[in-house]
Amino acid sequence: MSSVFDRDDILFQVVVNHEDQYSIWPDYKAIPTGWRAVGKSGLKPECLAYIEEVWTDMRPLSLRQRMDAAATH
Repeated sequence: MSSVFDRDDILFQVVVNHEDQYSIWPDYKAIPTGWRAVGKSGLKPECLAYIEEVWTDMRPLSLRQRMDAAATH
């Protein structure tokens, strides 16, 4: 059984959660709680290319903040 996420012919939007983790979500569906749109939408390959460009640090935000705080002490 294929998923909507397997399709390359529908519009997606790029979403991000409170930990600055990115994903794609079908444009026609309501965004799940805890996620928000970043303003980029398009076909799946375009959205994934955008995520690859902007999501350069895969660590969750809370981990980055803890590591930054530890480095300053």
